[in-house]
Amino acid sequence: MRPVRAPEFLQSTQASYDAIAEAYTAEHPDSLAGRPLERALLTAFVELARVSGGPGQQPPVADVGSGPGYVTARLYEAGLPVFGVDASPRMVALARRAHPELRFHVGSMTALDLPDETLGGIVALYSIIHVPDDHLPAAFAEFRRVLLPGAPVLLGFQSGDEDGHRRLTERYGREIALDYYWRTPDTVAAHLAEAGLELHARVLREPGPGEKLPRAFLLARRPGPVPREG
Repeated sequence: MRPVRAPEFLQSTQASYDAIAEAYTAEHPDSLAGRPLERALLTAFVELARVSGGPGQQPPVADVGSGPGYVTARLYEAGLPVFGVDASPRMVALARRAHPELRFHVGSMTALDLPDETLGGIVALYSIIHVPDDHLPAAFAEFRRVLLPGAPVLLGFQSGDEDGHRRLTERYGREIALDYYWRTPDTVAAHLAEAGLELHARVLREPGPGEKLPRAFLLARRPGPVPREG
């Protein structure tokens, strides 16, 4: 059987982050350190994920687009069994070096190598921004497939008054081909609903220092009963 070729956008995203991995990690060792709103949303996600398993059980959660691994580490520190997934092998290597106690592996959110209904939650902060519009439904369908009933999803992404796209061809002095897609919360919420994920909350904050676009956060869940503690 011939191996399935990765989509072009995934190949360019992987190559671009491989090229800038060291510089990016040095600049963003923990971008949540100065962002209390993001940390509060992550805390809300943790509480929702804790009740997604049955009594005495805690299913794992995935940090999709884990990059340097600082979000994965915060979820671990909060007491969740967690692993990171990233398209860039170099990013995965750096995350493993920085957080040797945690699991990180190379993968794509459009084709997660996981059985159905195994995850207690998914976090994807600033990773769907590299997924083209025609591939986003597949990513959210994968999220629904691998989530347990009632399990949460937390998304973070650059937003604006309308959807847009640009390609970055240079960063940190390296030649890259990295596409960025910014979308309104309504656009992303519609994709979530189409995939069968229920919106729980939405938050929009204004651009901070060094940021040009607002940041949107959507908290959703796979429909289904949440197990109660016995």
